Amino acid sequence: MSALQQVAPMADDLTLRDLEVQGAEGPLPARLYLAGTPGTKRDTLVVFFHGGGFVGGTIDEADDFLSRLVSADPGQVALSAAYTLASQKPFPAAVEDAHAVLLWAKKNKAKLAWNGKRMVVAGIEAGANLAAVVSLMSRDRGGPPLAGQVLIMPMLDPALSTCSMRELPMCRDKAAVVDKVAGTCAAGYRGYLPNAADRTHPYASPLQSSRLKNLPPALILSAEDDPLRDEAEQYGAKLIKCGITTTVKRLPPPPLEQPGGRNDCACVFALTEIAAFIRGADGTENPPA
Repeated sequence: MSALQQVAPMADDLTLRDLEVQGAEGPLPARLYLAGTPGTKRDTLVVFFHGGGFVGGTIDEADDFLSRLVSADPGQVALSAAYTLASQKPFPAAVEDAHAVLLWAKKNKAKLAWNGKRMVVAGIEAGANLAAVVSLMSRDRGGPPLAGQVLIMPMLDPALSTCSMRELPMCRDKAAVVDKVAGTCAAGYRGYLPNAADRTHPYASPLQSSRLKNLPPALILSAEDDPLRDEAEQYGAKLIKCGITTTVKRLPPPPLEQPGGRNDCACVFALTEIAAFIRGADGTENPPA
């Protein structure tokens, strides 16, 4: 049995169901992940956004992670939703899609085996940027209320200005792999934010936002040798300073050289913590700023 299977086995009654959700300008593909008794309404919906540097990625990439997440706690149901990639339309198309998906989910909870009590947003890399941003948008636009945000190795700084972004690619250990991650981020931002003025917009660069109060509790995961590490930890520090209940954890180096390495890292080293954070989300609606 692999380490992943030992830490987070798949449930025998796991169900994956493809469906369409409503984006800002039309339907988007999505996938629902369920375990446990059929017909049961779950208290918590986790809406997940995939990685890919804004220019790539699909909902398929999260299959393993989200399957194991709901297997670990059948009281959670997960929805992985696509969004408009920058190759089709740049910022703010992706974030508008992400927020539209939350609104759709709230209105269509019966289709999601969810009772509407708690909604948590989550994402990895570019998807974690979207999860952070829709937390801001939901506060600014009066909903839907969010019980928590899970940001896994998030892209939060289009300026690529942190020490880890500048220095880690120069390290000899895993230099080629780390440099590829940094290069992917740079290329992704070029496609996503072709207008330089957008790079300081809080809905593009949450790290630069000066309004971080009244946001949902956050779990932020970085990795020891990831160029995104410092911006993740800086964002966590800013949330804490603004009074947001925030847990920041730096993971051991993930197997980035392997396909899906980031998702595997989240599963192996942090799935239990992610599941516990989501279970602990109290669903308290934060008042508008």
